[in-house]
Amino acid sequence: MSANPFKYSLDNKRYHTLNYYNKTKYGNKLYKAVIECGFTCPNIDGSKGFGGCIFCDGGSGYFTAPELNIKEQIENEFRRISSKYGENVSLTAYFQANTNTYAPVEKLREIYYTALEFPYVKAVSIGTRGDCLSEEILDLLSGLNNKTELTVELGMQTVHEITINLINRCCTHEEFLDGYNGLKKRNIRTCLHIINGLPFETEEMMLETARQTAQLKPDAVKLQMLHVIKGTKLAEMYEDGMSELLSKEKYIDIIVKQLELLPEETVIERITGDGDKSKLIAPKWSTDKISVLGGIDKRMAELDTWQGKKYIDSSAKH
Repeated sequence: MSANPFKYSLDNKRYHTLNYYNKTKYGNKLYKAVIECGFTCPNIDGSKGFGGCIFCDGGSGYFTAPELNIKEQIENEFRRISSKYGENVSLTAYFQANTNTYAPVEKLREIYYTALEFPYVKAVSIGTRGDCLSEEILDLLSGLNNKTELTVELGMQTVHEITINLINRCCTHEEFLDGYNGLKKRNIRTCLHIINGLPFETEEMMLETARQTAQLKPDAVKLQMLHVIKGTKLAEMYEDGMSELLSKEKYIDIIVKQLELLPEETVIERITGDGDKSKLIAPKWSTDKISVLGGIDKRMAELDTWQGKKYIDSSAKH
């Protein structure tokens, strides 16, 4: 169990933030330049299913311009970010929309390595799924990992197969684990994306996802609330009364309990969501990030708790 609640005092937080990780590793903040390459998914194009995950509207960022080539998108993102934070910004090239390893290896190689041509791109982050990591692609990622700070972000969402089927992920938890283990064997930094409030999941189910995630010892996790976005299957379910969302107070309570279960070394890359307000149907409280973040900090202080306080490494010898 962790016994150091002040380990991340650089942020005045009781959990291991991405800001803390970047500042201690690079000495400064890294900003994410979101790039869209026109990828699809196995559960969109029919190879494993149709329609995509019930909550997905394509995964695009606010600022993506898919009509532009990779170089133009990176240059656009640099101009946008540097106009706010100055010319000396450092960027992470973030391949986000849909499944960003779902293409021929040579195409992927060209896309990824193009991002490395820019001196202000200090890292690369690639969003994908566990069943789109063939040995050939893993070898490509391993080579990329030798050239830059690489993070592969895997959509995990939940460990519960009943929910995985319900959300139409078309990738079993076993397939997810195969992909995750392939990345870890190659020492590739991996971030797992967990969603709280999935339809019909209880608090205990969400905590069990955190427990099993903890035993995987991921380099990083993203925790967020389920967003109901216009035009998705989930929006239909929500409007039909089939999906009940968490209140802000309940979400905060669950997040604090999940943080207690996770290893203190695991970086918390996200702890709330960034839903497009123009498309967001619910929960509206999620748009007030400052209130959510402040609520998490307050609750952790009230309980005098911290990330890793209840973490137990089941693989450790006793």
